[in-house]
Amino acid sequence: MTQVTYRIVEHDGGWAYKVGDTYSETFSSHEAAKAAAVRAAREQKVPDETASIEYETTDGQWLTERADGHDRPATEVED
Repeated sequence: MTQVTYRIVEHDGGWAYKVGDTYSETFSSHEAAKAAAVRAAREQKVPDETASIEYETTDGQWLTERADGHDRPATEVED
């Protein structure tokens, strides 16, 4: 199972959550950023419908895969 960690960090004059190298929008307080991260982490675990997805790889190839809507990651939020 994939693990996704949301980290609360200072960003752009405020606070944000970060997943990998991607930042959320900026929040005015640590508490607001954490609340948003908790919501996002909770939503990411909700099952959805199985669907076909298409995406481009870093070398420019387009791939189509079947995404199982019930194969959801484990999530956590770190301060």
